Amino acid sequence: MNTQNQLAEIHRSGKAYIIYKSKKGFDLYTDFSKKIILNNKNIINFLDKKYKRKSKNTDLFIGFFGYELLNNLINIKIPRQKNLNFPKGIFYKPEKKITLSNNLRYISGSNFKSSSFKININKSSYTKIFDNFKKKIKSGETYQIKICTKYKTKSKIDSLDFFCRLSKTNLAPEAFMIRDKIFSIISCSPENLITKKGSEISTKPIAGTVKKTKTLNKIKALNYFKNNLKETKEHNMIVDMERNDLSRICKVGSVKLSKQKIVEEYKDLYHYVSLIKGKLKKNVKNVDVIKAMMPGGSVIGCPKINTLNLLNNQEKENRNIYTGSFGYIKFNGDMRFNIIIRSILNFKNISEISVASGVVIDSNAKHEFNENYLKAKALIDLFK
Repeated sequence: MNTQNQLAEIHRSGKAYIIYKSKKGFDLYTDFSKKIILNNKNIINFLDKKYKRKSKNTDLFIGFFGYELLNNLINIKIPRQKNLNFPKGIFYKPEKKITLSNNLRYISGSNFKSSSFKININKSSYTKIFDNFKKKIKSGETYQIKICTKYKTKSKIDSLDFFCRLSKTNLAPEAFMIRDKIFSIISCSPENLITKKGSEISTKPIAGTVKKTKTLNKIKALNYFKNNLKETKEHNMIVDMERNDLSRICKVGSVKLSKQKIVEEYKDLYHYVSLIKGKLKKNVKNVDVIKAMMPGGSVIGCPKINTLNLLNNQEKENRNIYTGSFGYIKFNGDMRFNIIIRSILNFKNISEISVASGVVIDSNAKHEFNENYLKAKALIDLFK
């Protein structure tokens, strides 16, 4: 049986599985022997526990940390918010790994039903929040802050059908999918937060977005970013913050910019990207790495702690998976995690897409509101 048929068979069997983008295609993980539902009490034990190595390619836990869980881990409390009662984090121990090509194929036999999307913050409400945060920036409480908006619809979806179509139209280096019995997550996340191999660690912050047009190519997009004061300021602030986060766990002098201010191309937009590398100090634990790097600064703002407190007191709905992290921790301590953005969470027959754009001193409310929709568009288009 070829791998495409295996994928379809696993999907139709109803058992849980995960697909994660690899360098050459996708990796499919299934036959889970353990499923650990994380909460504020068991997360440190999960991160610190040591496991014996048995098999090279399945000696790992793969899953996600939700936004609320990561806040609590660094002692930031979130006020009571409207929520779906979705788990704060889940990790799975796979017993089978299958390598798939980039060309995922699957024909859904189910009928798809969806109502229209509703946004939780309209342009007027967004502008009020924006103006309030502008005052916080002027008073020095934050330098940059990301306003989250949510698009929701009632829907029953075939998660694999959605993910296959998404991978064809908007293939992203940190794309993933989780199909469990009670929920699914489909994501075209472009942003790597942690890649750790031995003592080497890197992060790839994205800060800067411009819409693709017929006349805008990668070279012109790069010139746009370089000549746009707002985009340059935003990018520099995030890079400085991520360097600072890495410096907390890395050897002095080892944190360096490996790639600075390059452009990456996606379906509807271009992104402004940098790559930062460092060498870990001795005796740094998994929990130290997670605490230092999460939640990812490029989707929060800076300074991180002040800005998280401002966001959490403003937002009325739980972010769930959004701006949390998905990835794996190997038994040897190596890890890879993204930032969960450009994602659909389907839970209790509700599909939720969350997006955010940055506010700095010279931001424009209309532009940022429209940028949020631009980021959600590739996912909303799947429902048409």
